[in-house]
Amino acid sequence: MSGEPGLLAIDQGTTSTRAIMFAPDGAVIASAQEEFAQAYPKPGWVEHDPEVLWATALGTSRRALAAAKAKGVSAAAIGVTNQRETTIVWDRKTGAPIHNAIVWQDRRTADACRKLAEAGHEALVAERAGLVLDPYFSATKLAWILDHVPGARERAKRGELLFGTVDSWLIWRLTGGRVHATDATNASRTSLYGLQKGGWDNDLLALFGAPKEVLPEVRDSAGDFGVTDESVFGAAIPITGVAGDQQAAAIGQACFAPGEGKCTYGTGAFLLVNTGQTIVRSQARLLATVAWRLKGRDAFALEGSILAAGATVQWLRDGLGVIGRASDIEALAASVADSGGVYLVPAFAGLGAPWWDAEARGALVGLTRGTGRAEIARAALEAAAHQTADLAEAIAADGFALKRLKVDGGMAANTLFLQMLADLLGVEAVRPANAESTAWGAACLAGLGAGVFSSLDEIRDGWKADRAFAPAMDAARRAAARSGWRDAVSRAATQAR
Repeated sequence: MSGEPGLLAIDQGTTSTRAIMFAPDGAVIASAQEEFAQAYPKPGWVEHDPEVLWATALGTSRRALAAAKAKGVSAAAIGVTNQRETTIVWDRKTGAPIHNAIVWQDRRTADACRKLAEAGHEALVAERAGLVLDPYFSATKLAWILDHVPGARERAKRGELLFGTVDSWLIWRLTGGRVHATDATNASRTSLYGLQKGGWDNDLLALFGAPKEVLPEVRDSAGDFGVTDESVFGAAIPITGVAGDQQAAAIGQACFAPGEGKCTYGTGAFLLVNTGQTIVRSQARLLATVAWRLKGRDAFALEGSILAAGATVQWLRDGLGVIGRASDIEALAASVADSGGVYLVPAFAGLGAPWWDAEARGALVGLTRGTGRAEIARAALEAAAHQTADLAEAIAADGFALKRLKVDGGMAANTLFLQMLADLLGVEAVRPANAESTAWGAACLAGLGAGVFSSLDEIRDGWKADRAFAPAMDAARRAAARSGWRDAVSRAATQAR
């Protein structure tokens, strides 16, 4: 493709797919976005049509490329970032999925995880994979598909099927079926990847019943993932960067030194803290995960996962009709001085870290006759801030107390929320000048892989803050608010019923 070079990021998320063409300095040249539907076949089940994921990635990429071309900019390389843990199995020959994608939010394998824990396997998973036994991760989703689609397990053993998280699915389609690969960040979210060894772990494969024949090759996060088939974009564009969305956001936020952390607020919220070359075995049920792999060497992070953040705002909009648009929540919540003692625990699909309670369900507590829409809206924002504070406390217990927290994602545009966050954390919350942290992280990896950037230091030098929010709440009020939150969570937990 002719014209000035740019970096195309494909950001395949839980509710929409975006494609953004960046200049090497991070400026957005062109972008396109397309939302898509989720399927909820049964309570606790969440699925996507893999063909829709591909169609939206293809359509948005083509629109972004065309818009950039009109400005004289072409793609030097492509970076892919994706919703993690979501599991797809497809036919090696035809490319047809054999079942809908099982989404990271899906809880159908909670019983399987419980049985594995009761059989004493939790320690092995924690030691090898750095993860907890929870339906969130890909391994039990893969087993479910192989065991519930007639003949699938036998076909998998014969090498007729392929498994992948969304990155692998998109890479396979982009390259015309020539490359079946993933990067180390996505691999580390499957429960099948050994952190110490840096590859698929035979004992974990045996534990979860995952056939080797279906697995993608694990590659560096910045490197060769093939080139696009000319039928896709009309040119062979190198794919040189891949990372799961939360790791991509950490890269886009330049969290390159141990102790630096970011939290991304999308459908869920995910706090990652860089731990350098050290795999931290959390005492607080946080996750050890790969932050990135460059030149064959893994860097690691501690992660805490909140299952519902932006999803809570969506529920107020779509489920209750409390707001007309997601952006309306800030003004509504700001119309009252406080939540009036109301706490909303958004355990719609269980609770993530540090509780990992798959059976917990949502709770709205502290209601009085005076409670109105504004108090509930404010409690919804506070819920995301409280959950982040829970993660920060757990990370501090593991030896990485945050000095400040970089924030991004849709909710980072909400200044009221960011002040709540700083108040409940007791540390500064910082919003970046480049609001597209996740997509920019994928573009940075593509730039590293294609030689546009020489090092992580070069990327760090380009990071700039937009606004910092300092805590304004006194310690006594913070302690009281946190105590009320912990009481509300206890009411939502499984053991409370």
